[in-house]
Amino acid sequence: MKTPEPSKENPSAPNKREFTGTDNPRHLRAIAALLRRPMPRENLDTEAGCSNGPELVAELRRRGLEVPCERVPALDRDGRPCRPGVYRLSASDRRKVARWMYSRRA
Repeated sequence: MKTPEPSKENPSAPNKREFTGTDNPRHLRAIAALLRRPMPRENLDTEAGCSNGPELVAELRRRGLEVPCERVPALDRDGRPCRPGVYRLSASDRRKVARWMYSRRA
């Protein structure tokens, strides 16, 4: 049995696609929240009304946004060090969202 040829695509390459927009209410709430400020997963869950923020972010990434996650040092409830992620919209994401919002008005 032959081994398949490796894919020519580079899956870790930066996402250069345009944001295609969304009409999903959770996506819209998450975008609105991230336009206001960066936030950890728990806060994004609350703002978007979901229980799986990482999957919600993955959906936004599949639609063309980057939504980087920065790991920040913190202490958990037991006083142990941890590194929770904080999601934010990049400058490129903000431009993509602004273009999409403008095109919706037309």
